Amino acid sequence: MGGYEHAVLPRRARTTGIGIQDFEQVIDGSNLYIDKTLFIKEWWENQDAVTLITRPRRFGKTLTMDMVRRFFSTEYAGKGELFEGLAIWKEEKYRRIQGTFPVIFLSFVGIKARSFQEAKESICYEIERLYNRCCFLLEGNCLNHKEKQFFENISAKMEGYAAAASVGAISEYLCRYFGKK
Repeated sequence: MGGYEHAVLPRRARTTGIGIQDFEQVIDGSNLYIDKTLFIKEWWENQDAVTLITRPRRFGKTLTMDMVRRFFSTEYAGKGELFEGLAIWKEEKYRRIQGTFPVIFLSFVGIKARSFQEAKESICYEIERLYNRCCFLLEGNCLNHKEKQFFENISAKMEGYAAAASVGAISEYLCRYFGKK
């Protein structure tokens, strides 16, 4: 992630928040944060179709993805103050696009299962939670009748074929609703 990282200097003593994966909690709390926000610029400008981030456990992958989500997601439109004082906020172009994209954020970090069936149901439950956060898509004419049926049948007990199609489907629905990928 380049040589652009720097510590956010605290106004008061800060502690290392081991295991905290919530970007806003780290920034608003009294935790030390190494500024990795220029990752957003690097990633955006690479225009990769797929980005694979491989790092060992406890290396900040989920925290970084939460940072990206909070930067781009329409859910956080108008909440740019979270990024004030960080490197990405010095870039006018990026201040303008903060909070303007539909974002799908799925984390399987909490899934602990003793069997394949338990793991599958846990993953399906996370997908169901994603769909519940997007229930606004059921209003209006964004989805046709069959798409609404598919949407409403997403659950922790859904069949494998539905789970396999669910993330692509919600991506398509969000793109149609917001008019952008």
